[in-house]
Formats: sequence, structure tokens, C-alpha cells
Amino acid sequence: MEVEERKTPSGYGKLPWVFKGRQLHLVKAETARVFIPKEFRLVEAFGYTLGGFFLASYDDSPAGTFDELVVIAGTVWNPPTSCAWAARVLVSSEEACIHGRKVDVGLPSQVASFSKRITPTRRPQKGKIDGFLNMMGVDTASHRPKNGMDIQVCEVNGSAAADICNINLAAGVPEQNSNQGMGPIIKMSLPSFSGHTEYNQHLLKYSCQITCRVRPVSPAKVFGPSAPVEDSEQSCESRSLNSKDSTSGKLGDNKRNLSISVMLSKPILALEFNCLKMQVQPPVIVSQSTHNPLED
Repeated sequence: MEVEERKTPSGYGKLPWVFKGRQLHLVKAETARVFIPKEFRLVEAFGYTLGGFFLASYDDSPAGTFDELVVIAGTVWNPPTSCAWAARVLVSSEEACIHGRKVDVGLPSQVASFSKRITPTRRPQKGKIDGFLNMMGVDTASHRPKNGMDIQVCEVNGSAAADICNINLAAGVPEQNSNQGMGPIIKMSLPSFSGHTEYNQHLLKYSCQITCRVRPVSPAKVFGPSAPVEDSEQSCESRSLNSKDSTSGKLGDNKRNLSISVMLSKPILALEFNCLKMQVQPPVIVSQSTHNPLED
């Protein structure tokens, strides 16, 4: 695909950002195709593609401090590599929402509330062996399970709110001032496509250069809305695929429901990122795609 070397201003140079984790899921290809432009070929096998979500908390960014949930619909092929495609980006800040939609990377951003609650892990009763180890100077408390966290995410549109999901993180993050248990330091580049929204109709390509400590963790437990918005994933898909004659509001509802089905798909890998520094490269505009995304 031909790429026009036209860059947008970035402003993503402020460091560090704190990034909580990434979870990869097997997503039905027919679900992912609803979000992905026709110009791209979906990377799939046996009817599934690789999607999932990012869960992040930024202490410093061009849009200030905010929480973020990025739902990844799937992976598209762009020789010689593949890139992720975001189905929905939920942020806890109006400024971050506007920044993501228009200024830089053309993301499908929506304002959301993130309600967090610590969930204490039931600790076993202290036995004789614990007392003996403590007398010997061995701290057994550090080997006990960490507290978890429940995060309730609700999309906000004016005075209305739509329950999206509840994410249960089973284990807490290691101590902030300690590198113990955080995993090795790695460097990586995460290429992504974006744009093709009502706010930015261009197709854009950008990459995130990341340095962080990373470790595998147990996948988070994701629960859908407390009041289901659709009877099933299949009915939601069929309505989205046949929504050309529907209003843009109805299309938006269907895509929200499909993004929830991505969150509820089967997890295969979960990673926790700590001590993260991230540099977002200025996007380039992919020249072939300027049509109205609401026509899809």
C-alpha cells in the first residue's frame, strides 16, 4: 500500500508514561472485519484473528493524567509486518478523547469512567512454620498473594452512560520502588494503523517505541455489562453487518456491542508492563483512504 510521507504533529515525547498491561485474545474474524477497512487483509487462521485489549494508566502525557482501555479488534497484514487495529479507545479525560480523535493518531476515542476498587485476597492463617521463618529473618508476607483490583468501565456520552465491562485483575502490581518480580527490561516497537473515523477520515500508520520491564501474568477476568445490551454475539454481528441503512447512532451502538464481544473473547496471553517509557512516532497518512467510514 502506497504511503504518503505526510506527518502530523506528535507531542507524545513526554516521559515516562505508566502502562499497566496488554492481553491478547482469539477474536472471531467476522467480528474483527466489521471494524477493519476493506483496504486491509486480516491476519487470520481457522476463523480467528489476534486481538485483545490494552489497559493503561498515564501519570504524564500530552493530555495530562488519565486511564485508558484500548480494544484491539484484530491484526492486519502490511508487508513486511503486521499491525494492530483498534476497535474502540475509552479514556477518562475529555482532553485525552479530543487529542486522540483529531490531533494526532485518529483513534476511535470515547470518554469513559473508570471506577476502581481494591479486592483483598484472602490470606491463609499464619501457621507455626511462618512464625519459625520470621524468627529466622525470612519474611513470609512478601510471598503471599497480592490484593487484586476491580475496574468498572462505563462509556459516557453527555448525561448518558453505557456499562462496558468489569475487569478483575487478580494480582497487584509489585512495589513501586522495587524492581523485584517485574521481569527483564526489553525494548520493542508496536506498529499500528488508525484513522478511518468520522473525526479523521484518513488512514494513518504510526508506531510506539517502548522500553519497559515485562512479565507474564494470569489473564484478567472480564465480565460484560450488568444489563446485557444484546442477546448474543451472533445477533450483534448480523445487525452490524446489515446496518448500512441504519442511523449513525444505531451503527455506533452495534460497534460498541461488538467491541464488548472482543473483550469477552478467549484470552491466550497476558503481560504486565512496568517502569515504562514510550515514544509515539508522528503518524504518516496512507493516501488511498479518504471515504466516509459511516458508509461501511
